[in-house]
Amino acid sequence: MIPLAAVAHYQPGNTPLSVNHQGLFVSSTISFNLQQGATLGEAAAEINEAINQIHMPASIHGSLAGTAQVYAQSLNNEPILIVAAIAAVYILLGVLYESYIHPITILSTLPSAGVGALLALMLFHTQFDIIGAIGVILLVGIVKKNAIMMIDFAIHEKRVNNLGARDAIFQACLLRFRPIMMTTMAAIFGAVPLALSFGNGGEIRRPLGISIMGGLVISQLLTLYTTPVLYLYMDRFGQWSLRQRQRWLPGLYGVAPAE
Repeated sequence: MIPLAAVAHYQPGNTPLSVNHQGLFVSSTISFNLQQGATLGEAAAEINEAINQIHMPASIHGSLAGTAQVYAQSLNNEPILIVAAIAAVYILLGVLYESYIHPITILSTLPSAGVGALLALMLFHTQFDIIGAIGVILLVGIVKKNAIMMIDFAIHEKRVNNLGARDAIFQACLLRFRPIMMTTMAAIFGAVPLALSFGNGGEIRRPLGISIMGGLVISQLLTLYTTPVLYLYMDRFGQWSLRQRQRWLPGLYGVAPAE
């Protein structure tokens, strides 16, 4: 029998009842609260800056957990999600209108909606969290209906009644103004209960309503003027592109080459 004192030193002391692990590593969780008006993104940036300043050993590393971890993961996935949504809308509109040009005209309404949503969140001192990002993604489907109503009518008039691009979009603006205003106002008033929600869970729904209302208001003010202008320029670009393709690929478009 070998006594324990021959291979180890022991003495009375304190030790934790359990050892926490994150993955395969021993971990210790440090919780923190946010000051009034501070955002989780700002807190995460300050924590990372403090970690870089104290020069921790290579064997010790820190990472966000809990709500902060979900926030960081959502930031990594948001650009991919928004790009995928825009790409899906572009493909669908391209198949619907048999055009590569006018889906871009319709999607041109999205930047104004995103800017409006961000401005509304800043105006009401609301964080741009995952719920606000969901509101921006919803705007992708809501805002483009203004341009769809005008572009769809203009394309129909141009193909069926042989109107020029200027006359077609002018008729579209006249006849589609009332339904555009009606649908936009209905969507804005539908988001009012979300923006003004209080009580249990109201803080979660509020960024969604504010982002939708801000995006709709700004896009409504801008797209009624910018969409017809962009339609004319994109139509001219499409005609120029067609002439260039007919010039360089005459056999593909049934045009006899010049002798």
